[in-house]
Amino acid sequence: MTLRPLLHRLLATTVCAATLATAAAPAQAAPIPGMRGMQHIGITVPNMKEAVAFFKDVLACEPSFTFGAFKFEDDWMARHLNVHPRAAISDFQMVRCGNGTNLEVFEYTAPDQNRRGPRNSDIGGHHLAFYVDDMDAAVAYLKAKGVQVLDKPSTFTEGPAAGLTWVYFLAPWGMQLELVSAPKGMAHEKDLKRKLWDPRFPDK
Repeated sequence: MTLRPLLHRLLATTVCAATLATAAAPAQAAPIPGMRGMQHIGITVPNMKEAVAFFKDVLACEPSFTFGAFKFEDDWMARHLNVHPRAAISDFQMVRCGNGTNLEVFEYTAPDQNRRGPRNSDIGGHHLAFYVDDMDAAVAYLKAKGVQVLDKPSTFTEGPAAGLTWVYFLAPWGMQLELVSAPKGMAHEKDLKRKLWDPRFPDK
C-alpha cells in the first residue's frame, strides 16, 4: 500500500473515532458569555431597616449604599420585575457579609403581596448559610442575642458532606438562616477536583 492511501485511511479512522467519541460524550451547555460568579442574592423583608440592622448587629455584615424608591404609574414593574404593576419598592440596600456574596435587601408593598414567607418545603423556599469557625461559640452568641436557634447542631458522619456541622436559626421576621462549619473539611473534598466554593479559601 502506498503512503497516500494509508494516510487517507488513517485520517478517516481518526475522524470516525472523534465523531463517535463526541456523540458518546454528554452534551455540555455553552456558558453564558463573561459569567464570573454570583454577585448578590436579593431578599424581600417586611422592614428593611430592621433587617439591615439584624445583619449588621448580629451577623457583622456591612451595610452599603441604598437605591431609593421604585414606583411607576404604568406597567414598568410588571415588565421588568414580574410583580404587580402597582407594586412599589420603598427602598433597597446592598449589604456585604464577610467573604461571600452580597445581599440586596428590599422592602416592597403590593396589592397582592404574600406576607407569609415560604418555608423550606414550599416552592421558592430558601435560606442563607453562613460559615463559622466555631459552631458552639456561634450558637451561644446567637442565643445570647435572643435569636431563635432551631434545636441543636447536627453533624454529617457519612456521605460527601461528612464532617459538616449545621444548624438553622431565624431572623426576627422569620427568615430561615443557617450556620455551617467544617473545621476538618468535608469528605467530598478528598475526591472532587473542582471543590465547592468556600469563604475560607476564595481563590481555590
